[in-house]
Parts: sequence; structure tokens; C-alpha cells
Amino acid sequence: MSRPAYWILRCEHRLLTLAGQPGGALFPLLSAADLGHPAEALRVGEWGGVPCHAVDVAQFPEIAGGEPTPLRAIFAQAGLEAFALAGRATQLLDWQATHRFCGRCGTPTERLPDEAAMRCPACGLLAYPRIAPAVMVLVRDGQRLLLARSPHFKPGVYSALAGFVEPGETLEQCAAREVREEVGLEIANLRYFASQPWPFPHSLMVAFFADYAGGDIVPDPSEIEAAGWFTADALPLLPDPVSISRRLIDAALG
Repeated sequence: MSRPAYWILRCEHRLLTLAGQPGGALFPLLSAADLGHPAEALRVGEWGGVPCHAVDVAQFPEIAGGEPTPLRAIFAQAGLEAFALAGRATQLLDWQATHRFCGRCGTPTERLPDEAAMRCPACGLLAYPRIAPAVMVLVRDGQRLLLARSPHFKPGVYSALAGFVEPGETLEQCAAREVREEVGLEIANLRYFASQPWPFPHSLMVAFFADYAGGDIVPDPSEIEAAGWFTADALPLLPDPVSISRRLIDAALG
């Protein structure tokens, strides 16, 4: 890391981004020496053909135009490619920070130099970055779409239903279970749409369309604040464009 590289610097869950830099650079271009040769730096990919590293810092260095930026804001600031790279960086930083000790025997771990794995030198246990698969389902009944809101959403925002896959469960089983548990409906004709890494903190969202197959909407109050059928001419507020939930809804409306 002697040559300059792009650096994704994270401090207190914010990333350092640049504004008004030559060439439109989003992340600072620095050498490892500029940062004191951080021992826990991670190679996370490339940006514009230049290597990109990530590291947690106690405070951001003083760089002209530098701004602490929430990860979600990266998409609006620089687009999907930058958001994906920043998301990968944050997921790997979280993984490194939460696997400093062996989950089997408690020994401090070592990061392997040639792959993303933390190894226990005592018992040999390998810990790879965690990915939690989650299923998202947009249910349709003719021209009506089933949308719901969690109490954790921004005020007024509705989205498709979603939930994490349980051990021993297929994606298809998860989709049917989540819809049944969250709103009391049955679905049929499940159809894959797309997937999206979602680094909040380490999910993989797998999105589907489904058809309504019966039942009345009965929201689970522990997870769903409100749910209902909506048509294209009477939609509530929808999720931000960065999310696959918005892409899923837009595709259904198109």
C-alpha cells in the first residue's frame, strides 16, 4: 500500500467523502503513510481502476472538502456503484470488528492475508463475513398492490413485506411464512425479481412478486403498523430509490 489509493474512512458510522475535488473523486486519494500505516486496513476493491482500502478511524483527517456522510447518502451523492463499494467496505469493517476473538475458544483471531477470513491460531476456526438473507415480497391482486409500513420507517412511507430467512428454510417458504405472519394473507405464483446487498448491517435482500391467494389483511402489531391495498393512482410515500423495494414497486407499476 505504498502507492496512493482511495480510502474509505469510517468514523462513528459515517464515511469521509469529498466535494468539489478534481475529477469528481468521492473518496480521498492517500498513501498508507498519510494515515500512519493502519494495521487493520482492508482491501475492498477498486474505484476508477485504482485500489480502494477501508479502515475505521478515531477521527477523520483534515482534508479540504471532506464531509462526514451517512452510508445511505452515498447513493444520492455518487450513484449505485459508489454505494455498493461503500456498502462492501462497511460490511467488511463490521465483520473485522466483531470477529476479533474466536467464537469457539475465545482466543484473539488473525486475519488471513489472501482471503476474507479471521482465523483462530489456537483451534483453527475460520470466521467469514456474515451475510443474512432476507426475502421481500410484493403481493398483487389485479391492479392493487399490497404495501405495509413498519414503525421503524420514515413517517408515511410504505413498502413491500420483508423478513429474514430462518435456519432450514427455503426462500419460497420464507416468502409464504412472512406474508402469512405479517398480514395474514396467502400467496401463490411466486416470481423472482432481483437481489441487492443491503449493508444495514449485512443483509442480502432477495425480492419476489407474488399473487394474492386468499385471506383478509390482519397486520401483526409487533411488526406492522399499517397495511393495505393501493393502486397506481393512489400510492402512499414509497422507499428511497436506492432500495430494491422501490425498484420492485416501480417494476410492478411499469
